[in-house]
Amino acid sequence: MAKKAVASLHDKEGRAFTKVIKMVKSPKTGAYVFEEKVLLNDDAAAYAKK
Repeated sequence: MAKKAVASLHDKEGRAFTKVIKMVKSPKTGAYVFEEKVLLNDDAAAYAKK
Protein backbone atom coordinates (compact mmCIF):
# COMPACT_ATOMS: atom_id res chain seq x y z
CA MET A 1 0.00 0.00 0.00
CA ALA A 2 2.85 2.40 0.70
CA LYS A 3 4.04 2.13 -2.88
CA LYS A 4 0.66 3.31 -4.17
CA ALA A 5 0.65 6.35 -1.88
CA VAL A 6 4.18 7.34 -2.85
CA ALA A 7 3.59 6.69 -6.53
CA SER A 8 0.51 8.91 -6.52
CA LEU A 9 2.59 11.87 -5.31
CA HIS A 10 4.40 12.07 -8.65
CA ASP A 11 2.67 14.19 -11.26
CA LYS A 12 2.86 13.40 -14.96
CA GLU A 13 4.25 16.87 -15.64
CA GLY A 14 7.49 16.08 -13.81
CA ARG A 15 6.68 17.80 -10.54
CA ALA A 16 7.34 15.70 -7.48
CA PHE A 17 5.45 16.11 -4.24
CA THR A 18 6.38 15.20 -0.68
CA LYS A 19 4.11 14.40 2.24
CA VAL A 20 5.34 16.40 5.23
CA ILE A 21 4.32 15.44 8.76
CA LYS A 22 5.03 17.99 11.48
CA MET A 23 4.34 17.79 15.21
CA VAL A 24 2.77 21.01 16.54
CA LYS A 25 1.29 22.02 19.86
CA SER A 26 -2.48 22.50 19.82
CA PRO A 27 -3.52 25.96 21.04
CA LYS A 28 -6.82 24.57 22.30
CA THR A 29 -5.69 21.66 24.48
CA GLY A 30 -1.93 22.12 24.74
CA ALA A 31 -1.35 18.57 23.52
CA TYR A 32 0.86 17.77 20.56
CA VAL A 33 -0.86 16.87 17.29
CA PHE A 34 0.43 15.87 13.88
CA GLU A 35 -0.12 18.20 10.93
CA GLU A 36 0.11 16.55 7.50
CA LYS A 37 0.48 18.39 4.19
CA VAL A 38 1.41 17.47 0.64
CA LEU A 39 3.83 20.03 -0.78
CA LEU A 40 6.15 20.44 -3.73
CA ASN A 41 9.68 19.20 -3.03
CA ASP A 42 10.98 22.77 -3.22
CA ASP A 43 8.58 23.98 -0.53
CA ALA A 44 8.94 20.97 1.79
CA ALA A 45 12.31 21.97 3.26
CA ALA A 46 11.17 25.54 3.96
CA TYR A 47 7.97 24.31 5.62
CA ALA A 48 9.87 21.92 7.91
CA LYS A 49 12.11 24.74 9.15
CA LYS A 50 9.17 26.97 10.17
